[in-house]
Amino acid sequence: MASQSVVVVGAGQAGLETAAALRGRGYEGRITLIGDEPAGPCDRPPLSKGYLAGNVPAGDIALRPASFYAAQDIELLSGDKVASLDRERRTVLLESGLRLPYGALVLATGCRPRTLPVPGASLTGVLTLRGLADAEDLRLRLSGPPRSVVVVGAGFIGLEVAATARGLGHEVTVVEAQPRALARALTPQMSAHVVDGHRAQGVRVLLGREVSALYGDAEGRVQVMELGDGERIAADLVVVGVGVLPNTDLALTADLVVGDGIVVDELLRTEDPDIYAVGDCARFPSPHAGRHLRLESVQNATDQARCAAAGICGEPYAYTAVPWFWSEQFAMRLQMAGLTAGHDETVTVGDPEDGRFSVLCFRGGRLIGVESVNRPADHGIARRLLTHGTDLPPAAAREPGFDLKKLPRTPAGSQNSPTSPTPSPSRSTTQERLSIHA
Repeated sequence: MASQSVVVVGAGQAGLETAAALRGRGYEGRITLIGDEPAGPCDRPPLSKGYLAGNVPAGDIALRPASFYAAQDIELLSGDKVASLDRERRTVLLESGLRLPYGALVLATGCRPRTLPVPGASLTGVLTLRGLADAEDLRLRLSGPPRSVVVVGAGFIGLEVAATARGLGHEVTVVEAQPRALARALTPQMSAHVVDGHRAQGVRVLLGREVSALYGDAEGRVQVMELGDGERIAADLVVVGVGVLPNTDLALTADLVVGDGIVVDELLRTEDPDIYAVGDCARFPSPHAGRHLRLESVQNATDQARCAAAGICGEPYAYTAVPWFWSEQFAMRLQMAGLTAGHDETVTVGDPEDGRFSVLCFRGGRLIGVESVNRPADHGIARRLLTHGTDLPPAAAREPGFDLKKLPRTPAGSQNSPTSPTPSPSRSTTQERLSIHA
């Protein structure tokens, strides 16, 4: 039976999509969407790309026009935050003093950026990028004369910021502690291609190097970065992109199971069946990975929101959507379908030399993921193959003239289907996170 009122905590992609999906399924009860950003729900992917470059106006960042909320009878409380959760009374207390009852509660609390644990990290000009206010600050700083910009972290956000800053004419250095970029997200072949693309555009990429300290001027503005080997780099703007931490404080104080995210079952329910968690903050059982993990992507946030909404409306199904991601850096449009971690064999189709190719990843002879650069058709086909579990042996992919576009089409449709609940996950502290931005 559908709940009489739903409170959604977090007004990002996952939270807003949950509210919209509830109305889309015909839910007629009260929906309250709570977000701490005063500007309301915004589209995050452009914040490190088009918006940062000045190509996307602020008015285009909103996920929905203001009229949407009134038309859908969704109560949006922006600039407020949940202070506490009372599971026994089924209420949430906001920092503004407002207390809201709920029949179902959805935690879409997202993540917060990790900070740099070195001396000087609090200097002016050392920034992180997560929300609209962060992006506005960084865009203003990048709109001026050329600077020495140092990006710490060669993940998707870091590399997108690096590409944008370089495109605006700044001198850019990327410092990454791991021996390769995007190590948690891409195969070595694809990550090397991405790094080569940055270097070809004049970005200095330092791999396997750690930051030891930041130094500023007399007014507290960052000027120099010192690396672990003693090298000093001019840095009058530092962007830290060393990952994120899930916002689990509310769940923790409510005595819900937490472990690198809010732990949920395949229906996205916490151990309290009236409380769901979706999006970046949720650690869920992935049938594609064979373990619990978190995913940070628009696709995951959107699909999990729809799954949770279905459960609240009394039409539950297990969350089994195939993950996919994308990123744009210089002339490289990267698209990933599936999860390639743990692959034991790869096949490359296309020509890496002309910047248009795909890497097919297999484990035990089974296709588990496809990484593509500037081959959008391959990406679309890969998603379809993975969704339907189509058999594609590595030997077939190695045949001369093999082309994903020539494979027989499989019927379109969602992989998700109604299913019955299974027991809640254990309190195991074994953790796995895929920090993917899209």
